[in-house]
Amino acid sequence: MIGQAILLLRNELQSYIKNQDASVNVVIDNIGLLETSNADGLTNNVVITVVNIEEESTLKNQPALRRPSSNVATYVNPPVCLNLYVLFTCNYSGPDYIFALKRLAYIIQFLQSKNSFSSSSSVVGGGLDLDSEDTLNLRFTLELYTLTFEQINHLWGSLGGRQMPFAMYKLRLVAITERAVLREVPLIEEIETNTRELSAM
Repeated sequence: MIGQAILLLRNELQSYIKNQDASVNVVIDNIGLLETSNADGLTNNVVITVVNIEEESTLKNQPALRRPSSNVATYVNPPVCLNLYVLFTCNYSGPDYIFALKRLAYIIQFLQSKNSFSSSSSVVGGGLDLDSEDTLNLRFTLELYTLTFEQINHLWGSLGGRQMPFAMYKLRLVAITERAVLREVPLIEEIETNTRELSAM
């Protein structure tokens, strides 16, 4: 589901930016590979990278019980609800630096105008698995996540490259579940009571 969420986001962003500038290409890749031999797909592109994942603690203690339409109670572990920290990097250098800033502005404009996404109201295709129930139920929101200068330094240090125009967003929530059934038990459909009259003493 992490991959499907990022694909949905990429498709929507690509569709928006193409209307502003047809030359812009949005790719999903590891920006940390920029200064390696695998950097060909990163040059002169907008790059989307997931840099951190955290569990949504407020949804951690959900009951392990669902009630389907059949006459059994199905016990399953609750899904893991995740927040993703998504880095948008505009990898344009030299004389194209001003274009990097312009395209970064497009990203922020887009996510200001649309910060809630779902598979039912998104651009189809682009690698999305629309046959999956999880994908069909996919919904998430994005909010701008501001880093301190110290955090920015650590971020780009861990990515092994020089800082480029970027924006960090927090994507919430992605639910991941295996749907493995722990056990099934019959539902209580009726209650019988036996009464007995006590004789007077």
